[in-house]
Amino acid sequence: MTATIDSLAAEIRTALRQADFDDPAQEARLLIRGLLGLTPTELVSRGGDVVPADKVVAVRSAIARRLAREPLHRILGARDFYGLTLALSPQTLEPRPDTETLVEAMLPHVRASVARLGTCRILDLGTGTGAICLALLNDVEQATGVGVDLSADALSTAAANAEAHGLSDRFRTVESDWFAGVDGRYDIVVSNPPYIRSDVIRGLDPEVRLFDPLLALDGGADGLDAYRIIAGQVATVLEDEGVVGLEIGFDQKDSVTRIFEAEGFARTHFLRDLGGNDRVLVFRRADVGHR
Repeated sequence: MTATIDSLAAEIRTALRQADFDDPAQEARLLIRGLLGLTPTELVSRGGDVVPADKVVAVRSAIARRLAREPLHRILGARDFYGLTLALSPQTLEPRPDTETLVEAMLPHVRASVARLGTCRILDLGTGTGAICLALLNDVEQATGVGVDLSADALSTAAANAEAHGLSDRFRTVESDWFAGVDGRYDIVVSNPPYIRSDVIRGLDPEVRLFDPLLALDGGADGLDAYRIIAGQVATVLEDEGVVGLEIGFDQKDSVTRIFEAEGFARTHFLRDLGGNDRVLVFRRADVGHR
């Protein structure tokens, strides 16, 4: 029996509804559009179109993957982030809307650096898909960036994303364990480091626990290992007037602030995400008169 766009969408909705997914209709729309390359208008206007057999197989395979709790955007292979469509890979964290808060926090500092210096050099630690750095570069054309990651797979993905958005001439990647392979000095250092406590990971939702890379999740016994490394070494690459921006877990504002204050930094401000949780901290060196 032939399958149409509408019948396949109904098949997805039914399968996800029976498995108690939160929004089967929305997921069906996104899966069908992504897998068949349809616009929102085409999804409605071409509902009776017969779907080629190979595409039917792909859609049904996607249904099985989603029922196994593989995230929708990993099935589609890409996710939108701050106006960019970014490819995903097994060793990249899926960029989420909360992380856009970090981009919003750092854009004024990037623009201020450009106004003062004519450029802004950005270092993105644990770059993954390149999401944070590429969003900043896309918004401020005078800025340049370096994405650092321990995963070669992640760096390949970040480089491909830069190429796809015409940013390759201002973005390069460095394979490094934090600062070990980093040279030069930077006006902005950003990071969304692993910050989940090791003992919490096994209780995470399966979409995260089974499909996000452990390297990007596990922050050690108290979730703060990465912040200690960054706080202890970032001064070696940060310009005197430089700014550090970090994503944090919802309950880590005070503990991360203390770590940075102990290393001679002052917190200038913090931001909450759309859910009202503490999400981003911004620091400067305390010894250059910024509070």
